[in-house]
Amino acid sequence: MKLFTIQEINAIIKGKIVGDTNQKISGPEQLENANHTQISFIGSRKYAPLWKTSKACVAIVNENINIEPEKNRALIKVKNADLAMAKLLEVFNPDPPQFDVDIHPTAVVHESATIGSGCKIGANCYIGKNVVLGDAVVLYPNVNIFDETKIGNQTVIWSGTVIRERCEIGSNCIFHANVSIGADGFGYRPSDDGRGLVKIPQIGNVVIGNDVEIGANSTVDRAKFSSTIIGDGCKIDNLVQIAHNCVLGRSCIMAGSSGLAGSVTLGDGVIIGGSSSIKDHVTIHSGAVVGGGSGVMNDVAAGKTVVGYPATDSRDMFRQWVAVRKLAKR
Repeated sequence: MKLFTIQEINAIIKGKIVGDTNQKISGPEQLENANHTQISFIGSRKYAPLWKTSKACVAIVNENINIEPEKNRALIKVKNADLAMAKLLEVFNPDPPQFDVDIHPTAVVHESATIGSGCKIGANCYIGKNVVLGDAVVLYPNVNIFDETKIGNQTVIWSGTVIRERCEIGSNCIFHANVSIGADGFGYRPSDDGRGLVKIPQIGNVVIGNDVEIGANSTVDRAKFSSTIIGDGCKIDNLVQIAHNCVLGRSCIMAGSSGLAGSVTLGDGVIIGGSSSIKDHVTIHSGAVVGGGSGVMNDVAAGKTVVGYPATDSRDMFRQWVAVRKLAKR
């Protein structure tokens, strides 16, 4: 285990040291749980009182929070404690699981597949016909990549993930455990005789850009025709559903248990709160925010924040909630 001085830590995050400590730093921890060898952070005034009772030897603190160092316990003042801590976590991040061989002998790789230099393919993986893996792609054990799929350089795919045929995945993506890419979209219509349902074939694919991260057990369905598209830099949490023919712009965020019905369009930088649901064929324009647990039935204008079920402008909805609360007190 490597130990750091406060000066070495500050060289990484480039803040201002207030006070001093001679304690070597072994790693990060929450304020209330930290011991005397650990560093923590304070990004909000409401956590500032915890500093006095914490055992942490150093805290990274937003520069607008007024707290003082303690004896042999120092502060590092920064503009944004969350971003500074993110840099520090990279330093303390343990190495990922290692591969004994580049391609495990139990992996099945079709003879027509193209495997880039430096790829790692774990035990029991399946690589189908005409699959193309770029350089330094990592597939952990039990990943399945089906025919004619293309994956860009340095993408990391964790165990249990299934990527169906003809999908296109960019570079520097991360797919966590049990992600499903390219399963059939949900399309059925009543049969002519009214006695059952007819499945509508889903013949499109999924196209995912660069630097996309998708959390565990999330799904991105293939399009009925053309493509379901996830733009560059999107970050998708665990247990998220993205249905057929959806199009996400750049750097969208979808929090856990949220879902898009078919043919939803998100502009650039849209944020979807946890457990929110978006009706089919709705467009949420760039920079809009959907509050957690909301149900969006209609288009949302650029930059607007909507909340509630059904979702409406946040200011209007907050006024409604206040009015209902007042009625309840009468």
